Amino acid sequence: MNLVNLLIAWLVTSVSLYIISKLPTGVEIDSFSKAMWSAVVFGILNALLYPVLFVLTLPINFLTLGLFSIVLNAIIFGLAAYLVGGCRLRWGFWSALIGAVALGIINSLIYKLLGAVS
Repeated sequence: MNLVNLLIAWLVTSVSLYIISKLPTGVEIDSFSKAMWSAVVFGILNALLYPVLFVLTLPINFLTLGLFSIVLNAIIFGLAAYLVGGCRLRWGFWSALIGAVALGIINSLIYKLLGAVS
């Protein structure tokens, strides 16, 4: 991944997080700059923790036919919200779960609109 693709991914995720904060998902982000910081933290946690958590939960993931990956995304989403000031989850884990699913959907839509391949 080159620098331009990394910057595009960061901007798309930031915009997606800001959109999610305006929807009734229980995710509250104070400003777009906080959404940008949240995208950075989410990206770093996703790159570092997701592979480890995926390997540790591989039996559960296998039994649920991969659906447990959504829970892993919610855990990382919630951890990112916890680490960034100005980002709150009104309903705790459920907000993280809804936010993680919404992030995937909105990111996909924005990439589709841009005509970019993630």
